[in-house]
Amino acid sequence: MKRRDFIAASAGALAAPWALGATELPKGIVKIYVGWAPGGGTDVFARIVGQQLSQLWGRSVVVENKPGATGALAADFFARTRFTEGVNLLMAHVNTHAISPHIFKSISYDPLKDFAPIAMVGATPHILVTRAKNSAGSVKEVAEQCRQSPGKISFGSSGTGSVQHLAAAMFNMAAEVKSIHVPYKGSGPMQTDLIGGQIDYSFDTMTAATAQVKAGRMAGIVQTRLQRAKGFPEMPTMDEQGFKGFDVSSWYGVVGPRDMSRDLALQINADINKVLALPDVVARFDGYGVEDGGGSVDKFAAFMAAEFKKWGEVVRTAKVTEEG
Repeated sequence: MKRRDFIAASAGALAAPWALGATELPKGIVKIYVGWAPGGGTDVFARIVGQQLSQLWGRSVVVENKPGATGALAADFFARTRFTEGVNLLMAHVNTHAISPHIFKSISYDPLKDFAPIAMVGATPHILVTRAKNSAGSVKEVAEQCRQSPGKISFGSSGTGSVQHLAAAMFNMAAEVKSIHVPYKGSGPMQTDLIGGQIDYSFDTMTAATAQVKAGRMAGIVQTRLQRAKGFPEMPTMDEQGFKGFDVSSWYGVVGPRDMSRDLALQINADINKVLALPDVVARFDGYGVEDGGGSVDKFAAFMAAEFKKWGEVVRTAKVTEEG
Protein backbone atom coordinates (compact mmCIF):
# COMPACT_ATOMS: atom_id res chain seq x y z
CA MET A 1 0.00 0.00 0.00
CA LYS A 2 1.39 3.35 -1.05
CA ARG A 3 1.12 6.57 0.85
CA ARG A 4 2.38 9.78 -0.66
CA ASP A 5 2.98 12.90 1.24
CA PHE A 6 3.76 16.08 -0.62
CA ILE A 7 6.06 18.02 1.64
CA ALA A 8 6.00 21.60 0.36
CA ALA A 9 4.20 23.11 -2.52
CA SER A 10 5.93 26.03 -4.17
CA ALA A 11 9.24 27.80 -4.25
CA GLY A 12 7.67 31.16 -3.52
CA ALA A 13 5.86 30.00 -0.40
CA LEU A 14 8.59 27.89 1.14
CA ALA A 15 11.96 28.98 -0.22
CA ALA A 16 14.34 29.78 2.60
CA PRO A 17 16.92 32.59 2.41
CA TRP A 18 19.69 30.06 2.01
CA ALA A 19 17.94 28.51 -1.03
CA LEU A 20 19.59 30.99 -3.40
CA GLY A 21 22.04 29.22 -5.64
CA ALA A 22 20.46 25.85 -4.87
CA THR A 23 21.50 22.71 -6.66
CA GLU A 24 20.35 22.31 -10.26
CA LEU A 25 18.45 19.04 -10.27
CA PRO A 26 17.03 16.97 -13.12
CA LYS A 27 13.47 17.95 -14.00
CA GLY A 28 10.60 15.94 -12.58
CA ILE A 29 9.35 14.87 -9.18
CA VAL A 30 11.75 14.44 -6.28
CA LYS A 31 10.88 11.29 -4.30
CA ILE A 32 12.24 9.75 -1.14
CA TYR A 33 11.19 6.10 -0.76
CA VAL A 34 10.80 4.74 2.76
CA GLY A 35 10.51 1.04 3.55
CA TRP A 36 8.38 1.51 6.67
CA ALA A 37 4.89 2.80 7.42
CA PRO A 38 4.31 6.48 8.23
CA GLY A 39 5.16 7.45 11.78
CA GLY A 40 8.19 5.22 12.35
CA GLY A 41 11.69 6.55 12.88
CA THR A 42 12.87 6.10 9.29
CA ASP A 43 9.74 7.82 7.99
CA VAL A 44 10.02 10.71 10.47
CA PHE A 45 13.66 11.35 9.59
CA ALA A 46 12.92 11.21 5.86
CA ARG A 47 10.18 13.81 6.30
CA ILE A 48 12.37 16.13 8.35
CA VAL A 49 15.12 16.01 5.73
CA GLY A 50 12.63 16.11 2.84
CA GLN A 51 10.87 19.20 4.16
CA GLN A 52 14.14 21.10 4.45
CA LEU A 53 15.35 19.94 1.04
CA SER A 54 12.11 21.17 -0.50
CA GLN A 55 12.80 24.60 0.93
CA LEU A 56 16.41 24.53 -0.24
CA TRP A 57 15.50 23.35 -3.73
CA GLY A 58 12.30 25.34 -4.12
CA ARG A 59 10.32 22.31 -5.30
CA SER A 60 8.14 19.59 -3.88
CA VAL A 61 9.67 16.53 -2.25
CA VAL A 62 7.47 13.45 -2.05
CA VAL A 63 7.91 10.81 0.65
CA GLU A 64 6.53 7.51 -0.62
CA ASN A 65 6.06 4.66 1.84
CA LYS A 66 6.53 1.07 0.71
CA PRO A 67 6.43 -0.88 3.99
CA GLY A 68 7.21 -4.57 4.30
CA ALA A 69 9.93 -7.10 5.12
CA THR A 70 11.71 -4.71 7.55
CA GLY A 71 12.40 -2.29 4.72
CA ALA A 72 13.59 -4.84 2.16
CA LEU A 73 10.46 -4.50 0.00
CA ALA A 74 11.23 -0.87 -0.78
CA ALA A 75 14.95 -1.52 -1.18
CA ASP A 76 14.27 -4.35 -3.64
CA PHE A 77 11.84 -2.20 -5.62
CA PHE A 78 14.35 0.63 -5.72
CA ALA A 79 17.21 -1.62 -6.84
CA ARG A 80 15.15 -3.20 -9.66
CA THR A 81 13.55 -0.01 -11.01
CA ARG A 82 15.24 1.91 -13.81
CA PHE A 83 14.11 5.46 -13.14
CA THR A 84 13.79 7.62 -16.26
CA GLU A 85 12.82 10.99 -14.79
CA GLY A 86 13.01 13.11 -11.69
CA VAL A 87 15.22 12.55 -8.65
CA ASN A 88 14.68 9.28 -6.83
CA LEU A 89 16.16 8.62 -3.40
CA LEU A 90 15.86 5.82 -0.85
CA MET A 91 16.22 5.95 2.91
CA ALA A 92 18.73 3.20 3.55
CA HIS A 93 18.73 1.54 6.96
CA VAL A 94 20.94 -0.87 8.84
CA ASN A 95 18.30 -3.56 8.27
CA THR A 96 18.08 -3.09 4.51
CA HIS A 97 21.77 -2.52 3.79
CA ALA A 98 23.69 -4.45 6.46
CA ILE A 99 21.59 -7.16 8.12
CA SER A 100 18.70 -8.55 6.07
CA PRO A 101 20.74 -9.46 2.96
CA HIS A 102 22.72 -11.90 5.13
CA ILE A 103 19.59 -13.59 6.47
CA PHE A 104 16.77 -13.67 3.94
CA LYS A 105 17.22 -15.80 0.83
CA SER A 106 14.48 -13.89 -0.99
CA ILE A 107 16.60 -10.70 -1.08
CA SER A 108 18.29 -10.46 -4.45
CA TYR A 109 19.74 -6.95 -4.38
CA ASP A 110 23.36 -6.22 -3.49
CA PRO A 111 23.40 -3.43 -0.88
CA LEU A 112 26.88 -2.31 -1.88
CA LYS A 113 26.53 -2.46 -5.68
CA ASP A 114 22.91 -1.72 -6.52
CA PHE A 115 22.72 1.73 -4.91
CA ALA A 116 24.68 4.99 -5.11
CA PRO A 117 25.70 6.18 -1.61
CA ILE A 118 24.86 9.83 -1.01
CA ALA A 119 24.81 10.84 2.66
CA MET A 120 24.63 9.58 6.21
CA VAL A 121 21.56 11.01 7.98
CA GLY A 122 22.45 9.73 11.42
CA ALA A 123 22.51 6.86 13.89
CA THR A 124 20.52 6.17 17.03
CA PRO A 125 21.52 3.92 19.93
CA HIS A 126 19.38 1.12 21.26
CA ILE A 127 18.41 0.87 24.91
CA LEU A 128 18.27 -2.34 26.90
CA VAL A 129 14.81 -1.95 28.40
CA THR A 130 12.65 -3.95 30.77
CA ARG A 131 9.39 -3.51 32.68
CA ALA A 132 9.54 -0.81 35.32
CA LYS A 133 9.43 -3.22 38.28
CA ASN A 134 12.24 -5.51 37.13
CA SER A 135 14.96 -5.65 39.76
CA ALA A 136 17.89 -5.75 37.31
CA GLY A 137 19.75 -2.46 37.40
CA SER A 138 22.77 -3.26 35.25
CA VAL A 139 23.59 -5.34 32.20
CA LYS A 140 25.77 -7.58 34.39
CA GLU A 141 22.71 -8.39 36.50
CA VAL A 142 20.78 -9.21 33.31
CA ALA A 143 23.58 -11.55 32.27
CA GLU A 144 23.51 -13.21 35.69
CA GLN A 145 19.75 -13.78 35.37
CA CYS A 146 20.40 -15.51 32.05
CA ARG A 147 23.09 -17.71 33.63
CA GLN A 148 20.81 -18.70 36.50
CA SER A 149 17.92 -19.50 34.14
CA PRO A 150 19.55 -20.61 30.88
CA GLY A 151 17.20 -20.49 27.90
CA LYS A 152 14.36 -18.98 29.92
CA ILE A 153 14.99 -15.21 29.92
CA SER A 154 13.28 -13.66 26.90
CA PHE A 155 14.31 -10.80 24.64
CA GLY A 156 11.67 -9.26 22.39
CA SER A 157 12.35 -7.64 19.03
CA SER A 158 10.47 -5.91 16.23
CA GLY A 159 11.00 -8.99 14.05
CA THR A 160 13.41 -11.71 13.02
CA GLY A 161 16.54 -10.15 11.56
CA SER A 162 15.87 -6.74 13.13
CA VAL A 163 18.58 -4.81 14.93
CA GLN A 164 16.91 -5.66 18.26
CA HIS A 165 17.21 -9.34 17.39
CA LEU A 166 20.87 -9.08 16.39
CA ALA A 167 21.73 -6.93 19.43
CA ALA A 168 20.36 -9.68 21.69
CA ALA A 169 22.40 -12.24 19.76
CA MET A 170 25.52 -10.12 20.26
CA PHE A 171 24.73 -9.89 23.97
CA ASN A 172 24.38 -13.68 24.19
CA MET A 173 27.78 -14.14 22.58
CA ALA A 174 29.52 -11.45 24.62
CA ALA A 175 28.04 -12.63 27.94
CA GLU A 176 28.27 -16.31 27.00
CA VAL A 177 24.64 -16.93 27.91
CA LYS A 178 21.50 -18.32 26.29
CA SER A 179 18.19 -16.48 26.04
CA ILE A 180 14.92 -16.75 24.13
CA HIS A 181 14.21 -14.52 21.14
CA VAL A 182 10.57 -13.45 20.78
CA PRO A 183 9.86 -11.63 17.49
CA TYR A 184 6.98 -9.18 17.06
CA LYS A 185 5.58 -7.18 14.18
CA GLY A 186 7.06 -3.91 15.33
CA SER A 187 8.16 -2.21 18.53
CA GLY A 188 4.60 -1.25 19.54
CA PRO A 189 3.23 -4.74 20.28
CA MET A 190 6.59 -5.79 21.69
CA GLN A 191 6.52 -2.92 24.18
CA THR A 192 2.98 -3.82 25.25
CA ASP A 193 4.09 -7.32 26.21
CA LEU A 194 7.28 -6.04 27.84
CA ILE A 195 5.38 -3.59 30.02
CA GLY A 196 2.88 -6.32 30.86
CA GLY A 197 5.60 -8.77 31.87
CA GLN A 198 5.04 -11.33 29.10
CA ILE A 199 8.69 -10.90 28.02
CA ASP A 200 11.70 -9.79 30.01
CA TYR A 201 13.92 -7.49 27.94
CA SER A 202 14.51 -5.84 24.61
CA PHE A 203 17.28 -3.88 22.95
CA ASP A 204 14.69 -1.44 21.61
CA THR A 205 15.54 1.57 19.49
CA MET A 206 16.05 4.80 21.39
CA THR A 207 13.55 6.44 19.04
CA ALA A 208 10.81 3.98 20.02
CA ALA A 209 11.75 3.53 23.68
CA THR A 210 12.34 7.11 24.80
CA ALA A 211 8.72 8.05 25.53
CA GLN A 212 8.06 4.86 27.51
CA VAL A 213 11.26 5.17 29.54
CA LYS A 214 10.73 8.84 30.36
CA ALA A 215 7.12 8.11 31.32
CA GLY A 216 8.30 5.41 33.73
CA ARG A 217 6.47 2.57 32.00
CA MET A 218 9.76 0.91 31.04
CA ALA A 219 13.15 1.03 32.72
CA GLY A 220 16.23 1.78 30.66
CA ILE A 221 19.29 -0.12 31.81
CA VAL A 222 22.04 0.63 29.32
CA GLN A 223 22.56 2.11 25.85
CA THR A 224 24.40 0.47 23.01
CA ARG A 225 26.71 2.95 21.27
CA LEU A 226 30.23 3.62 22.47
CA GLN A 227 29.41 7.19 23.47
CA ARG A 228 26.38 8.26 25.50
CA ALA A 229 23.62 9.94 23.51
CA LYS A 230 22.83 13.55 24.35
CA GLY A 231 19.23 12.60 25.14
CA PHE A 232 20.33 10.11 27.83
CA PRO A 233 23.52 11.55 29.32
CA GLU A 234 23.09 9.68 32.63
CA MET A 235 22.56 6.22 31.12
CA PRO A 236 25.80 4.17 30.81
CA THR A 237 26.86 2.36 27.68
CA MET A 238 27.44 -1.38 27.26
CA ASP A 239 31.12 -0.57 26.77
CA GLU A 240 31.24 1.27 30.10
CA GLN A 241 29.63 -1.68 31.89
CA GLY A 242 32.29 -4.13 30.79
CA PHE A 243 31.11 -5.18 27.33
CA LYS A 244 34.06 -3.63 25.56
CA GLY A 245 33.51 -2.63 21.95
CA PHE A 246 29.79 -3.41 22.05
CA ASP A 247 28.44 -0.97 19.46
CA VAL A 248 24.93 -1.34 18.04
CA SER A 249 22.90 1.36 16.38
CA SER A 250 20.09 1.86 13.94
CA TRP A 251 21.48 4.07 11.23
CA TYR A 252 19.83 5.91 8.38
CA GLY A 253 21.19 7.30 5.14
CA VAL A 254 20.20 8.47 1.69
CA VAL A 255 21.12 6.48 -1.42
CA GLY A 256 20.26 6.87 -5.08
CA PRO A 257 19.93 4.50 -8.03
CA ARG A 258 23.17 2.74 -8.93
CA ASP A 259 23.41 4.70 -12.21
CA MET A 260 23.18 8.10 -10.51
CA SER A 261 26.07 10.29 -11.59
CA ARG A 262 28.72 11.04 -9.02
CA ASP A 263 28.32 14.76 -9.67
CA LEU A 264 24.63 14.60 -8.75
CA ALA A 265 25.37 12.46 -5.69
CA LEU A 266 27.96 15.02 -4.56
CA GLN A 267 25.54 17.91 -5.08
CA ILE A 268 22.77 16.22 -3.09
CA ASN A 269 25.28 15.24 -0.40
CA ALA A 270 26.31 18.89 0.00
CA ASP A 271 22.68 19.97 0.37
CA ILE A 272 21.86 17.25 2.89
CA ASN A 273 24.87 18.37 4.91
CA LYS A 274 23.43 21.90 4.90
CA VAL A 275 20.10 20.54 6.12
CA LEU A 276 21.66 18.48 8.91
CA ALA A 277 23.51 21.57 10.19
CA LEU A 278 20.32 23.63 10.63
CA PRO A 279 19.71 24.37 14.35
CA ASP A 280 16.07 23.23 14.16
CA VAL A 281 17.05 19.92 12.56
CA VAL A 282 19.87 19.40 15.08
CA ALA A 283 17.44 20.02 17.97
CA ARG A 284 14.81 17.65 16.59
CA PHE A 285 17.34 14.93 15.89
CA ASP A 286 18.85 15.30 19.37
CA GLY A 287 15.39 14.61 20.78
CA TYR A 288 15.33 11.28 18.92
CA GLY A 289 18.92 10.40 19.82
CA VAL A 290 20.05 10.84 16.20
CA GLU A 291 23.73 11.74 15.97
CA ASP A 292 26.76 11.55 13.65
CA GLY A 293 24.95 12.52 10.46
CA GLY A 294 26.64 14.23 7.55
CA GLY A 295 30.02 13.76 5.95
CA SER A 296 31.14 12.93 2.45
CA VAL A 297 29.81 10.46 -0.08
CA ASP A 298 32.93 8.34 0.28
CA LYS A 299 32.70 8.33 4.08
CA PHE A 300 29.14 7.02 3.90
CA ALA A 301 30.12 4.38 1.34
CA ALA A 302 32.94 3.15 3.57
CA PHE A 303 30.63 3.13 6.59
CA MET A 304 28.03 1.00 4.80
CA ALA A 305 30.70 -1.46 3.66
CA ALA A 306 32.02 -1.79 7.21
CA GLU A 307 28.51 -2.29 8.62
CA PHE A 308 27.70 -4.92 6.00
CA LYS A 309 30.84 -6.86 6.96
CA LYS A 310 30.26 -6.44 10.70
CA TRP A 311 26.66 -7.68 10.68
CA GLY A 312 27.49 -10.52 8.32
CA GLU A 313 29.96 -11.82 10.87
CA VAL A 314 27.36 -11.51 13.65
CA VAL A 315 24.75 -13.37 11.61
CA ARG A 316 27.16 -16.19 10.81
CA THR A 317 28.59 -16.47 14.31
CA ALA A 318 25.20 -16.32 16.03
CA LYS A 319 23.73 -18.61 13.35
CA VAL A 320 20.75 -16.32 12.79
CA THR A 321 18.35 -17.64 10.14
CA GLU A 322 14.97 -16.68 8.66
CA GLU A 323 13.38 -18.90 11.28
CA GLY A 324 15.04 -16.89 14.04
